[in-house]
Amino acid sequence: MGSGSMRSSWVCILMLILSILVIRDQLPELGAPVLLRVQAQGSWEVVVENAGIASMHTAVTIYNTVVLLDRTDIGPSQLPLPDGECRNDPNDETSTHDCTAHSAVYDIGSGTIRPLFIDTDTWCSSGQFDTDGTLVQTGGDNDGFSKIRTFAPCPGDGDCNWVETGTPLQNGRWYATNQRMPDGSQAIFGGRSCDTVEYVPSKGAPVYIPLIANTNDAQNDNLYPYVHLLPNNQLFIFANRDSILFDWNTNTAVANLPAIPGEPRNYPSAGSSVMLPLSGFNGWGGPEILLCGGATYGAFLNPAAGLPASITCGRIAPLDAAPAWAMENMPLRRNMGDMLLLPDRNVLIVNGAGNGAQGWGNAQNPVQTPVLYNPNAAAGTRFQTLTATDIPRVYHSTANVLPDGRVLIAGSNTHQFYTLTGYLPTELRIEAFSPPYLFGARPVITDAPGELGYGQAFTLTIDGGNPDFIDLNFLSAPYSTHSFSQGQRLLQLNTATPAAVGGGAYTVSTTAPPSSVIAPSAYYMLFAVSNGVPSTASWVHIG
Repeated sequence: MGSGSMRSSWVCILMLILSILVIRDQLPELGAPVLLRVQAQGSWEVVVENAGIASMHTAVTIYNTVVLLDRTDIGPSQLPLPDGECRNDPNDETSTHDCTAHSAVYDIGSGTIRPLFIDTDTWCSSGQFDTDGTLVQTGGDNDGFSKIRTFAPCPGDGDCNWVETGTPLQNGRWYATNQRMPDGSQAIFGGRSCDTVEYVPSKGAPVYIPLIANTNDAQNDNLYPYVHLLPNNQLFIFANRDSILFDWNTNTAVANLPAIPGEPRNYPSAGSSVMLPLSGFNGWGGPEILLCGGATYGAFLNPAAGLPASITCGRIAPLDAAPAWAMENMPLRRNMGDMLLLPDRNVLIVNGAGNGAQGWGNAQNPVQTPVLYNPNAAAGTRFQTLTATDIPRVYHSTANVLPDGRVLIAGSNTHQFYTLTGYLPTELRIEAFSPPYLFGARPVITDAPGELGYGQAFTLTIDGGNPDFIDLNFLSAPYSTHSFSQGQRLLQLNTATPAAVGGGAYTVSTTAPPSSVIAPSAYYMLFAVSNGVPSTASWVHIG
């Protein structure tokens, strides 16, 4: 072979190595296999050209529909209410007579948008699904400050709508956080000028939380606190840079944790947070919290300065004997990003800006490149940049995992009202991002239970994929708003060796999570993940 041919061969080999990047998808985890797979970068698709509203609150229902919710005190939206219906609200500071919708349902299958009627202002409110799949939505501004609203979902062709309950919150809540609890209640933490927790249904008078009060500053960096239910039945609560372990049965702090290094991390400085997946392989122990991004202190007070966003992530095991934050750098600076637990147990970081802070007109330099974080990789090798979107998503944008494994991205409005021109206009398009794991042969769940009790043994039938590399993962349906998915949770089941049943199908036996502390009673998406590629989820009620 001549030297020219040899050079050509080596060039081909080098190009092949560069174009097919084979990396470890995950490290062994207590018996879980090691797998090598080809990495893609993902793809984007606009699924709705004009939803009519910019959704600042988004949640996926058990009927494979998506609730979109904006504030009402914003003037007319681009989505008319049906049949000449109008909202007459003498307390509305912008439009007391409004014939447009400020909430809607997106049907994933048909791609249609159905307007919903909501009466009181839901600006910067909070929410969580109840045990029966009803979305409970709390607080807001103005006449919505003390409201509790419910949305009992229905199939896409149904006529379900919002209901304003007659029972008010005891403390008005604006910029609060909801967490579904093991006893079926919802705990509601914080809010602007509100340093308490209360429960819905009520358990008595609201209880003062010193952490929330003590972490306030000139920017109010303690809003939308991060709350995670730990497997020891305590809560991890984070505000600004500080965090505690909280006993919700006695409503007391039982431990103060170290402050995270660097910038403030809650609204309006806006990092994001997840509890990393819990696993039945290690008895549901060893919880870890991941917190990424934020804004330089002063970015909210002086938005013209364009101060840089944080570039760091912190990770802590809050139940360790001596908890400490382990810090590492992201590939890109980011604030007001959204962090999502994906069905393959990786973390997606998407949306946000590289400078400024949350608030009207405070963000600059949109970050349009998502980042994938592999929690099981070694430090220094955990991040991977993915395909960028063409659409900036900054203040008041959301992200939710869909049952088909895609990620729905909605909203973005950095203006007080709908402003459809100029810099960072109000965004009415809805996108779906297909992560890298959707570019492979997908397993199919052909038989799954619709209801499970705690600790109940059950068997799934799966068609396709590789039974030697199979995971079964429950993923909650959280309430996405202001860079935090309230109630987000992923549970990896401890599975037995699959058994072939013919025709490429096989069964996998496992047991449901053991208690409402591990899996608060609710509907979950059950994904079968083979070779790192997820099935379409089956909705399963646990509890």
